[in-house]
Amino acid sequence: MWNAADLMAADFPEPRWAVPGFFAEGVSLLAGPPKVGKSWLSLGLGLDVAAGRPAFGSVPVEAGPVLYLALEDTPRRLKTRMGKLLAGRPAPRDLTIATEFPALPQGGADALDNWLTRNPDARLVVIDVFAKVRGTSPPGVAAYDADYAAIGYAKQVADRHSVATILVHHVRKMGSDDFLAEVSGTNGLAGAADATLVLKRSRGKADGVLHITGRDVDEAEHALSFQPESGSWLLLDGPAGDHTIGDTRSTILQHVRQHPGARPKDIATATGLDYANTRQTCARMAKDGQLSTDSTGAYLVPESV
Repeated sequence: MWNAADLMAADFPEPRWAVPGFFAEGVSLLAGPPKVGKSWLSLGLGLDVAAGRPAFGSVPVEAGPVLYLALEDTPRRLKTRMGKLLAGRPAPRDLTIATEFPALPQGGADALDNWLTRNPDARLVVIDVFAKVRGTSPPGVAAYDADYAAIGYAKQVADRHSVATILVHHVRKMGSDDFLAEVSGTNGLAGAADATLVLKRSRGKADGVLHITGRDVDEAEHALSFQPESGSWLLLDGPAGDHTIGDTRSTILQHVRQHPGARPKDIATATGLDYANTRQTCARMAKDGQLSTDSTGAYLVPESV
């Protein structure tokens, strides 16, 4: 218990980040539909953090021990995936992999705590998938309370060791405008987690969009591109919206972002697009809220885009 003056006078360390801007200390719920590439993404993060290589191809990280619980994979499949992701680079010895692990309420939380105690410099824990370690709910407990408590086992350990912990999870079959509502289970899961990230398939130039919200991370959307030849997910430059629309709209949006107040003729001349098509597309984009225009016919990118 604190009084307000003492709390304001206290000094607290900044959160420890496994991947700055994406995964901070505490529990992050990473959800997505089947076969979207969650396991490729999480294994790639484990390799990158353990080796100190940039995550998503461009985000600098601090190297440190990583525990990766690949609970739906076999050692043979993991070796194949890692060989693809490493592309000839040596495998980091700071990545510990397990394909079996007890449920968190039945000894798993203690086992996790023991590993982190032996590895005090650990940067990241990944549990793929969370359903394999959450355990069964006690009879008579409401679904929300059971979900909240299930996350709580991992959160207590993560908070004790100030380590980022990713719980890989699934989404519902039914989509939603609110990405948090797509997480399978009750709101107790997202409510107990420090951050929730949902990887969704996209259209346009991006292969996926990673939606993020949380206590220590700013709410954001990041466009990602999947590289089939290497199994890697790469972060695309610029706002996600620039990569999730068609090529013509994306070209127009990027030009107007760099040249506020541009008119269709200016855009067409600079980009090589057909003038009539540019004029019609700009009008449609304004109607869809992707651009705004004034009485002179000049276009701007709204702050929300």
